[in-house]
Amino acid sequence: MTRTVLFVGLALVLGSTVGTSQTPAPGPHAVLSPDALQWGPPPPGLPAGGQVAVLAGDPGKAGEMFALRVKMPAGYKVLPHWHPGDEHITILQGALMVGMGETFDKSKMSTMSVGSYAVMPKEMPHYVEARGATVLQITGIGPFGITYVKASDDPRKPTSN
Repeated sequence: MTRTVLFVGLALVLGSTVGTSQTPAPGPHAVLSPDALQWGPPPPGLPAGGQVAVLAGDPGKAGEMFALRVKMPAGYKVLPHWHPGDEHITILQGALMVGMGETFDKSKMSTMSVGSYAVMPKEMPHYVEARGATVLQITGIGPFGITYVKASDDPRKPTSN
């Protein structure tokens, strides 16, 4: 198996949009209502079509806790990949199909419905597909990154014309 390590911190990828995609709260206390979230495009390490909102922290900063929300349209797929840190996922809307391993195999996927929680340990290859419009929350300790098992699956890879 060949793995190409392509790290991307959300804060670095989103650049100046990190400040606008997170609703700042004064002091250590924050209460965010869903309508106050500022959504933006996903970082280049994720396929186009989804949306991301940073709730807390700086996903690109090492050692800092972060929380983000991800909106996925029906059928949105993230092919086999892994992260440099543990990824904690909670399903808030819709359903997420999740599989473990280095090959996308629908027959080996489990359904996470609303309220489901999962931990993907660091460097564990996994893949997902949204079943219907899906919203999930990801928490972890930065930096957040994504490495595809196959470099050819990485949406950051330039396409040849």
